[in-house]
Amino acid sequence: MSTLPSLGGKRAHWPSRTCRDSTRALVGTSFKHEHLPAIAEQGLTHGFFEVHAENYMGDGGPAHRALEGIRRDYPLSVHGVGMSIGASQPLNAQHLERFRRVVDQYQPMLVSEHLAWSTHEGLFFNDLLPLPYTRETLTHVCEHIDQVQAAIHRPLLLENPATYVTFASSTMSEPDFMNEVLRRSGCGLLLDVNNVFVSATNHAYSASAYLAQLACEHVAEIHLAGHTRQLDDREELLLIDSHDCPVSDEVWRLYESVIARTGPVPTLIEWDSQLPEWQVLRDQAEKARGLMHTLSVVGGSLEYAC
Repeated sequence: MSTLPSLGGKRAHWPSRTCRDSTRALVGTSFKHEHLPAIAEQGLTHGFFEVHAENYMGDGGPAHRALEGIRRDYPLSVHGVGMSIGASQPLNAQHLERFRRVVDQYQPMLVSEHLAWSTHEGLFFNDLLPLPYTRETLTHVCEHIDQVQAAIHRPLLLENPATYVTFASSTMSEPDFMNEVLRRSGCGLLLDVNNVFVSATNHAYSASAYLAQLACEHVAEIHLAGHTRQLDDREELLLIDSHDCPVSDEVWRLYESVIARTGPVPTLIEWDSQLPEWQVLRDQAEKARGLMHTLSVVGGSLEYAC
């Protein structure tokens, strides 16, 4: 069992190998209340559901009752969208405490946040904003991850961003930055394959080369999602991480390459707007399960090494 350094004399621990092995081949979807009746009727075999922590920071009410019902039958993943891990200013203590309470209440199998910032001088923005990859930023990010892990008494998973701009001040590539954060903080990696493809297309680099540079032994969850295609003001292709359509063929191929490298990893289909019928979302999860199973059979075992 690996041990993570954290603040205040607290230590967070990864689950035992037996526990990780029992959940590594799960597939899941975002949990939307509109789908609750269909989920109750049709289910999701060997599945899990992910929720945004901020939607459950209030006390009681229908939202909590629905999630408590889901929690009785399925593992959960709690995904934060407002912690502002990448900000240069201190974390918002009240937000962190609310986040901790959600984790304590639902005891999810995975807890994650984004490599982004979304607060400034007490204001919360409805965006996950990019950051320059510098040594100064690295220090802030690692300090904030340590603070979160100390509060929740478990490892945090950090998600790679989808970006639309880059910074001239950056002194590190994104994979190098991510790898150094993982090494210093002991956190895990939530690898969003769609984000990799979106950013690679927008900035004209190879998504496969990006993935080859990441430390795959830290991947503890994978996100897949749909994106939309637009043209920027120069009439050049711009991809938007929109979470409102099926996973693209290009992202599925990248996912196969990741799973061939890592072995089975809990995989989640994100779909947050223009919601389809539950069966559409369920079919996307089943496709991910089928790919994991096929690759595990080809490999001859569920035991993989990076």
